[in-house]
Amino acid sequence: MQLGAMMSDEVVHTFGFTIYFVFALMFTWASHIQRTNPGAGWWALSISSAFFARLLYFALLSTGDTRLIITAYAIFIVLEKPLMLTGIVRFLNLQITTRWFWLIAGMAELWLAIAWVANVGGFARIAGYSLVNTSLLACAAWLIFKHHNVVPGVSLRVATLACLALAVHWLTAPVFIQLYPTWATTGFALGAMLTLAQYLSLLTAVLSLFQKRLLESEARALDMAFLDPLTGLNNQRYMTTLFDQALLLATRPHHIVAIFYIDLDNFKPVNDQAGHAIGDEVLKAMAQRLKDCTRSTDICARVGGDEFVVIGTQFTQEFQVDEMARKLLEHVLLPIEAGGYTFQLGASIGISLYPEHGHSLTELVQCADKAMYHIKHHGKSGFAVYQGDAALGLREA
Repeated sequence: MQLGAMMSDEVVHTFGFTIYFVFALMFTWASHIQRTNPGAGWWALSISSAFFARLLYFALLSTGDTRLIITAYAIFIVLEKPLMLTGIVRFLNLQITTRWFWLIAGMAELWLAIAWVANVGGFARIAGYSLVNTSLLACAAWLIFKHHNVVPGVSLRVATLACLALAVHWLTAPVFIQLYPTWATTGFALGAMLTLAQYLSLLTAVLSLFQKRLLESEARALDMAFLDPLTGLNNQRYMTTLFDQALLLATRPHHIVAIFYIDLDNFKPVNDQAGHAIGDEVLKAMAQRLKDCTRSTDICARVGGDEFVVIGTQFTQEFQVDEMARKLLEHVLLPIEAGGYTFQLGASIGISLYPEHGHSLTELVQCADKAMYHIKHHGKSGFAVYQGDAALGLREA
């Protein structure tokens, strides 16, 4: 019977320290990933402390010295709690001090030393540090629950439940062991399973937060690749990608796609008079105006210093193209106030139509550009539809 109990203890603690060792490696690996939350490093230390507690317990079983076994085990188990709580504070980026966790844990370690010297009985010795473990685990559960929305998903909710369950386990374990000594092995197995759930959920939280930051970085990289950093409009690269989607709309019966090539008139004096910083503010204001007078199915892009392209979709009649051009021109002609200055700009707008003037964006932009230069050379602040190199006509000025 005694040998069977010994074998059960060996199996339970072998399982325990093996699992803890694996988690210590995983948290250590996670902590070395660039830009990983610092909580992972502290949890690598805390689970390592639990690993050494189980390893020492297993290694000292053969001595048969219960007082030595429990004290060595308890020293590292108590150390685990402030390490874990410090990890929670760092992971959640909480503005609270961690010295109270270490002070409480230090009191428990002092109690273990006193119990060793004074040869305090088993129940009192276990109850002393069990109460500390209970209080620190309850604090961990509260902190995680209060800030569980920091990480998407349910990982922190699971961690909250695991911490609460462990707190209850540590609170009741001394009583159960006192009443039913053979329950100790079962208690160790239950504690190992709850600790496994706790650290598995914390590891999931680390990886979830890492994934969230990775996706955000990817989104920012895509914005930098496809959006103009000054105005927030699409850039030329992204405009080319979106044009293919615009053509899908043009394949519907009687739908027309129009390219509006817009070059601001009288913009150079803005930079010369007020400086490039004010010029940038004017460009941002113009970009916002273009967005305000276009529809959600249209595409606005900045393709040069003061040059913009609007791809208008879902036109059913050519007169609607003229109305759109007139609307764009009216918005551009409105006075702009920036940096204490008031500016009156204009715009030369060249227009090309798909499929009448080309089947690729490059061809259509070239035709619209030629129409725009026709306006530039004939008084500015107007719009024209491309009508061929030989007979380019002015529809409206």
